[in-house]
Amino acid sequence: MNAAKPLSRLTPAERLNFLLTNRVPRRYLTLFLGWFSKLEYPLVRDLSIATWKLFADDLRLHEARKERFDSMHDCFVRELKPGARPVDPDPTVLTSPCDAVVGEFGDVDGLEVIQAKGFPYTIDDLLGRRRLAEVYRDGRYVTLRLKSSMYHRFHAPCNGFVEQVNYISGDTWNVNPVALRVVERLFCKNERAVLTMNPGSTAPVTLVPVAAILVASMRIHGLDAAFNIRYDGPNQIPCDLRYAKGDEIGYFEHGSTIVMFVTKAFRFIEDLKTGRTLRMGQPLMRRVESRH
Repeated sequence: MNAAKPLSRLTPAERLNFLLTNRVPRRYLTLFLGWFSKLEYPLVRDLSIATWKLFADDLRLHEARKERFDSMHDCFVRELKPGARPVDPDPTVLTSPCDAVVGEFGDVDGLEVIQAKGFPYTIDDLLGRRRLAEVYRDGRYVTLRLKSSMYHRFHAPCNGFVEQVNYISGDTWNVNPVALRVVERLFCKNERAVLTMNPGSTAPVTLVPVAAILVASMRIHGLDAAFNIRYDGPNQIPCDLRYAKGDEIGYFEHGSTIVMFVTKAFRFIEDLKTGRTLRMGQPLMRRVESRH
């Protein structure tokens, strides 16, 4: 990847952001933070969370089920109070699987989608399975970015079941907007999991949780292993996971991204736009009415 040309288009602040969060030993920094964030010493916990608050613009800890946290990690993966995220009950609606800022979204061009302006990638490269990618040929996609301050758990956007989780090991590039404008095919290079939900009566929905620097770890409930840069188990994990809309699927251990793919059986809600903040459970797409 030749980053010189994209870097030259960044502002000095953006260039510094990219260098400080990417031109570092990403793997070792991620392993260190994974260890450090789990320390349960009150002074370490309190100073870490206080420092985090200084840089976070949307840290809504008043929504958390717990009032006190054992560690910074405990705060990262916090659960919410019951009712904090109402889930749209309309069966024709796919809801946002997580709290997120909407990134690129739109129609799939053949098998090609957009990471950022001028930076395309292909679905089969991301999913690692050409047959599954073909399901979403000329379909629709949306990128949902979880900021580090956000609620880090992700949920089912519809009723359905998952029969296999595919884990793809990779790098730990930052996934913020600056990095997406510099690193080509970034999502296809990072650690990620592929979960395809079969709603039974409608077309499938595929979620791709993508890990990042300081994260590179995600948990899927019902599976024993944590997916992270130390994982050395099978890449294809058979399972029988069944969800009602809004059920929790798993969580990231910091902030990251979920890329979501659907067929043309769905269309986006009318007021969706890049940069909009969604909460888990809010409408994201709606089933297209069939015409006879």
